[in-house]
Amino acid sequence: MSNPATPLDGMQQAEARVDRSASRIAGGSLAAANAVSGDNTGDSVDLSTEMVNLMDAGNQFAANVKVEQTIDQMTRATIDLMA
Repeated sequence: MSNPATPLDGMQQAEARVDRSASRIAGGSLAAANAVSGDNTGDSVDLSTEMVNLMDAGNQFAANVKVEQTIDQMTRATIDLMA
């Protein structure tokens, strides 16, 4: 049988990815604003890259939730068969 900790680990990894992206967005200066002002300090944040990271983490989280739901359904079906 599948290890129920595996989907939970995936959800925690997705949460960590969201936290890292949010931290980079909140802590860095915006690349577009720097390009307009001519400021190239090297600590700019590419919002399109971070948005892709956030969307990917959301998809990863949703996939792991679906795995957990499937494990739950299979466990219930197995218990019903044995009862």
